[in-house]
Amino acid sequence: MFDYKTLAVKGVQKLSPYIPGKPISELEREMGISNIIKLASNENPLGSSPKAIEAMQKAIGDIELYPDGNGFELKKALSAKHNISMDGITLGNGSNDVLVLLAEAFLTPELNAVYSQYCFAVYPLAIQAVGATHKQIPAKSWDSDSPLGHDLDVMYDAIDENTRLVFIANPNNPTGNHLSESVLKNFIAKVPENVIVVVDEAYLEYSSDDEVVDASLWLSEFKNLVVTRTFSKAYGLAGLRVGYALSNPDIANVLNRIREPFNVNSLALAAAQAAIDDKDFLQKSLVENRKGMHILEQTCQKLDLRFVPSKGNFLLIDFAQESSGIYMELLKRGIITRPVGNYGLPNYLRITIGTQAQMQRLDKAMEEVCG
Repeated sequence: MFDYKTLAVKGVQKLSPYIPGKPISELEREMGISNIIKLASNENPLGSSPKAIEAMQKAIGDIELYPDGNGFELKKALSAKHNISMDGITLGNGSNDVLVLLAEAFLTPELNAVYSQYCFAVYPLAIQAVGATHKQIPAKSWDSDSPLGHDLDVMYDAIDENTRLVFIANPNNPTGNHLSESVLKNFIAKVPENVIVVVDEAYLEYSSDDEVVDASLWLSEFKNLVVTRTFSKAYGLAGLRVGYALSNPDIANVLNRIREPFNVNSLALAAAQAAIDDKDFLQKSLVENRKGMHILEQTCQKLDLRFVPSKGNFLLIDFAQESSGIYMELLKRGIITRPVGNYGLPNYLRITIGTQAQMQRLDKAMEEVCG
C-alpha cells in the first residue's frame, strides 16, 4: 500500500500528533466509571465567567452570520486592557494558533528557534512543521534556584545569525516555573533586534499581584517582543478556543497576513470580550486555585513526593518511578491526570488544581495508591 506520509514535507513526516489530556467521555467508555474529575488539561474547575455565558447566549441568535473577521470589539477591549494599539493585536484560535503563526511567518529550513527543555509541546511541533532547526536548551537542574526551569544564560548563548525565534513560557508549562521581572527583562534586552522573543503568558492570571511579571508592559521598549495570552485557563473558555498575541504593529501585520479568515468564532469573540470585565470571577478563580494548590502540596509532603513549586494552576509531581502505573490507578478511581513522558519526564504526572473538594478526593486516592 502506498505510504502517503512520504508525500508530506520532511518536517511533517517526523511529527507525532499532539496528545491532549484524556476526555471524561473516553474514560466513561473505557472503564464504565461515573463521577469522574478531570485534572489533566489545566482547565478552570469553577467553569466559565457568568458574564461570558450571558454574552454567548445573546450572540447565539446571529450564528448564521460569519463572525467579524477582524474581531474589532474584542481587539478594542484588549487594547484598553493592555494599553496597546489595536494594530498590535493578533487574534487566534487559542494562543496555540498564534504560536504556530509565528513559526509559519518567521521560520524556514535555513533558520532555527531556541526553546527550553520541558517546554510547552507546541513550540517544537510548530518549529518542526516548517522544517526549521530546533535548539532545545537543557533545563536547570533540580538543585538550582529554579528546578527544571529555563536557563536563560545558555539560551542566550545558543542564539546565532540564523536564529529568528526564542520561545519562553512564564509561568512555564508543564513545570510551573516562574521567571522574575529582572531576569526576564534583562534577557530580552540582550537579544538582537532581528530575533523575536515570544513570551507565552497563558498562566499569568494565576500569579498574585506581587508575583505578576507582565511582559506586555515592555512592548514599547522592545520591538522584537511578542506576548501571547489565552482565555482558556483562568477565564474558563477552553472549549471556545480564543487567544491572542500582543506585539509591535509590524509583527502583527505579518501575522495577520497568514492568519486564517474568521479564525475566532462569533461566540468566542463575544464571550472573551465579556470575560475581560469579569474581575470577580477571575479573583474567585485565583483564590480557589491557591487553596487547591495548598491541599495538593500538603498531600505531596505527606507522601514524601517532590514537586516543582508552581505559579500556574497545576503541579508537576515526581513519583520517583515510572508513573504510568500510578496514572492508571488514579484512572480506576475516576481521576484523570496528565502523564508527561512525552515531555521527557516519565516519572512525573502533571496534575491540574481543581476545587477544594476535588483536591481532597485526590488526596485520598493518592494516599491509597502511593501511601
